[in-house]
This record gives sequence, C-alpha cells and structure tokens, in this order.
Amino acid sequence: MRKSKRLLLTALAVVMTMSFAFAATASAKMVKKVDNFIFFSDQSGSMAQKHKELGERKIDMAITNMQAMNQAVPALDYTSALFLFAPFEGKSGPGAYNKGAMGNAITSVGTDFDIYGRRTTMGNGLIDLDPVIAALPGKTAVIMFTDGDSNLGADPVAQARGLYAKYGNNLCIHIVSYGDNARGQMIIDNIRALSSCSVVTDYASLSSPGGMNAYVKDVFYAEVADAPAPAPVPVTPMEKETITFSLHFGFDKYQITDEMIPVLEQAKMILDENPSASYEIAGHTDSTGPEAYNQGLSERRAGSVKDWMVANGISASRLEAKGYGELSPKYDNSTIEGRKLNRRVEIQTK
Repeated sequence: MRKSKRLLLTALAVVMTMSFAFAATASAKMVKKVDNFIFFSDQSGSMAQKHKELGERKIDMAITNMQAMNQAVPALDYTSALFLFAPFEGKSGPGAYNKGAMGNAITSVGTDFDIYGRRTTMGNGLIDLDPVIAALPGKTAVIMFTDGDSNLGADPVAQARGLYAKYGNNLCIHIVSYGDNARGQMIIDNIRALSSCSVVTDYASLSSPGGMNAYVKDVFYAEVADAPAPAPVPVTPMEKETITFSLHFGFDKYQITDEMIPVLEQAKMILDENPSASYEIAGHTDSTGPEAYNQGLSERRAGSVKDWMVANGISASRLEAKGYGELSPKYDNSTIEGRKLNRRVEIQTK
C-alpha cells in the first residue's frame, strides 16, 4: 500500500451553531424584459377630436395614460425616449430613464392644435423612428399611443413589418388604442398581429383597477423569485468540537513508525489548540485471527499512540487509550484493502 494511503487523514470537523427564532423567506425581484422603451404618441388632427364613445379628446386620454404609465414603470436602469409623430418630433432622450424628466416631457406635449390640415403620417413616423431604434443596444419596446387613423404617407403596417424584419426579437411594438372607427382599428390590429410579443390594451383597460400595473408588468419587467436563504442547521446548542484522525498499522503491528509521524504531528497541533479538551484514543483491528487476540492488539495500538502524544508534550490526563478489537470495522474485511484500512487508531473528543 502506498505511503499516502497508510497516512490517511479521514476527517476534521468543527461545528459552531446558533439558534434562530425565524425562518428565511423567499422574496421576488424585478428583472427587465427590455433594455429601452420609447413612448411614441400620435399628435395628428384626429387625436384632437373627442372619442366617439368615451367623449374625451383622444390626445388628453393619451397624455393621461402616458403619465400613469410613467409612474408605474419601475426604476430598472432603462434607456427611455418620448417622440411624437404627425409631425415627427423628439421630446425626450434617448437617455437614462428618469421618472421626473419623462413626466416633464409628457407635460410638454402640445394639445392645442388644429384638427384640420394635420393628417396622420403614422408610416412616415415609423420611418423617422428607425434610426432612433438602431442606436439603442439590446431590446426595445415602442409603445404607440394612437387612434390608428393613418391617412397620409407610407403604409404603417408595411413599415412596422419592415422594422420587425430588421430588428427581430430586439423590437416589440405595442399600441395603446384610441381607435373609434373601423379603419383606424384595423390598422392597429394589423400591426399588433405582426408579432406575438405585442401586448393589447386601450384607454378603458388601462383605466380599470390594476389595469395599468398589469400592463406595465407585461411589457416592461418580470418578477423572479430569489433563492431563499439557507435555514440554520438545527443542532444542539454548545455542540462540542469533533476531531477524528485515522492512523493505519501493518498486519499484527502496533509500533509507531517514522511514516506515521506526520499524521501524529497534525493531530497534536489540533490537541494543542484546545488544551481543555479530553480525547479518546481508539484502537481497532481487522477480523483476522481470534477475537480475544485482536482485542489486546487494539489496546496496544491505542497505547502506543497515547505514549507518543505524552512523550511529545500532551498531558496524559487528557488522553484515554481504549481498544475496540475487531468489533467496529469501517471497511469491508473480506477485501485486502478493507482489512488494511481497519487496522487503525482514531483520535476523537470524548
């Protein structure tokens, strides 16, 4: 058997415990679904008109929704921007998202404009927005606030399709609908149908209890449960230090050899660190030979280790040599290797 096997140090364990009167609980954290978002609001003439069913001006409804959405978006290090179309105009960003700055930008959106002569160039607005999206790294959500009533310029559905083809999964277009006629709602529905990522909503849904928070969660973030903190291991208070060393002997041998000294020196160092502790030196044998002979051999092995410890400065009053014979095998006595490992002395706290 190799020297490294004969000088086997089997275990060293020191356990210190405290009792806790509480259990660890899991918590959830918000994780961004997108890196950037753009509020993209329709400022065409039809948005200055009152909604046919709700009786409010559509531009006022859009500003109300943008302000409420801004308040509901969590502070998760987004890049944000606010742009208008019909005509195209940048009101904020792109830049680091700041709730106050975004609120001010929304407030600055004009609502006092003529209904007539201000046609909806939604497709052209998407063309103008393309370079803004291109400059943003990561995933971008474009939230459009519109009645969909596009009536001038490029086809908005074709332009939205082109943006998806260009940016793939890094882009999602969401529309908050203020549509009150079939033509405008059809354009909105066709853009929504281009990608399954699009979250459908309108003024009534966002104004319902919990509606805005649910929408913001669907578009902006997910909640991920943190792993619970590991609970303290329930053990008896004041558990004693437990130290175990194994020292292996040749067949029918009990004398200390030079190659055992490194293991004994390691054991002595730990015994020196706690001079108030007492230890049992336990001798063992394999199952070869009569049980009575093995009992005596195990006692001689334990005694030789105790004698070495005492000769090297450990008080004899701290040590008790005890033989267990062949009665406590740790390994299989039917194998040569198992019998070698069972011919051992262990040192452990009493």
